[in-house]
Amino acid sequence: MKLSARIAAPVAALVLAGLTATACAPQTSDTSAKGDDKSGTLRVWLFQEVGNKPKEKVVDAAVADFEKAHKGAKVEVEYIPVDTRAQRIKAAFNDPESAPDLIEYGNSDTAGYVKDGGLADVTEEFGAWDEAKDTDPIAKQSVTVDGKVYGAPFFVGVRALYYRTDVFKDLGIDPPKSQAELISTAKKIRKAKPDLYGLAVGGAYTYGAMPFIWANGGELAGGTDGKFTSGINSEKSRKGIEAYTSLFGDDNCPAAKCASMGGNATVTAFASGKAAMAIGGDFSHAAVEAGAVKGKYAVVPLPGVAENSIAPAFAGGNNLGVLKSSSHRTLAVDLMKSLSGKKTQAQMFDAMGFLPTYTDVLDNAAKKEPFVAPFVQTLGAGAKFVPASPAWGQIDASLILPTMFQEIVSGRKDVAKASDDAAKKMDAAFTEAG
Repeated sequence: MKLSARIAAPVAALVLAGLTATACAPQTSDTSAKGDDKSGTLRVWLFQEVGNKPKEKVVDAAVADFEKAHKGAKVEVEYIPVDTRAQRIKAAFNDPESAPDLIEYGNSDTAGYVKDGGLADVTEEFGAWDEAKDTDPIAKQSVTVDGKVYGAPFFVGVRALYYRTDVFKDLGIDPPKSQAELISTAKKIRKAKPDLYGLAVGGAYTYGAMPFIWANGGELAGGTDGKFTSGINSEKSRKGIEAYTSLFGDDNCPAAKCASMGGNATVTAFASGKAAMAIGGDFSHAAVEAGAVKGKYAVVPLPGVAENSIAPAFAGGNNLGVLKSSSHRTLAVDLMKSLSGKKTQAQMFDAMGFLPTYTDVLDNAAKKEPFVAPFVQTLGAGAKFVPASPAWGQIDASLILPTMFQEIVSGRKDVAKASDDAAKKMDAAFTEAG
């Protein structure tokens, strides 16, 4: 995507990173389609969002246009919970007869899904698609493995800090400018207003925790030539883990309630007025606008360790992919184009705040809505990603990092022991993936 100068560089770094990482399924013996029916019912799995109705409205409109243009074709859309997506997609790869034709998936999982034989190679169709020429080259890489294309980018996104302007005004405080100030501010708010979480955090919110690790110089993993080893137990990573887990407790977000929360739950807590701050994405905008805090919040980049710095955010996005087992390949590819095309992406931005993956559509979005600014600024500061390995799906599905955080906040293990154990599990996954 040839973006405006303030957007181009960071978005050009979106390589194999997903907003919602899903699990890799084991390799199947034969997931090839047994035909290419030009009529019949197509089954689609999309992710259930916090505040899903606006997404459904956009999808329904795209589906209606598709069915009008494809006589004899019918589309059934199912919205699957993000928390159980790994098991659902794994089962779909292993049982082609009951699998959908088209899925939404976190774009960090492309390599794993291709390795498992689940996604169809749509290189030829993508190359012939007129709109595809305006796709960001790096966004295209998120659907590309070994030079072949296995889907279409659906949106990109990053997270930033949502905060209650009314609460901050009432307490006479400003948005935090450093990680230490973020933590102290959260605890100050909790003390002054014990009915609120200062900063809503979740033990199962992996992508909310990552900026704390990266801001302290830590890494999830490192490697060369596709071979990775965990870095989660390095001293710098441990500093980030300590910073994040220090936010669990009666002085901010009680572990009994917050240890099990994921990203959606933290956004819901903020949107419903139960938290003064939350780490949410541009894709969380619609849910917050529909909540009790509408008109009483603002967004700034999540601060890093140094004052006035920005913590590296997890930069990702979701893709749409046709399953290799689909018996409606041509129709499924056409539906993929309809759902990920410029018209739908522009409408999805208006409805959900999902950042488009096309040059012109994203530029228009950035000019149209001021709420995009802190997220673009976050991208510009430099985003980071999960390891570009098929193993990441297994690491995510096995809840290795959430387990680590929960062990620490519950007091079952200290940071050193929990991170060492997590590193061993991650290394086993990397070794198994090859």
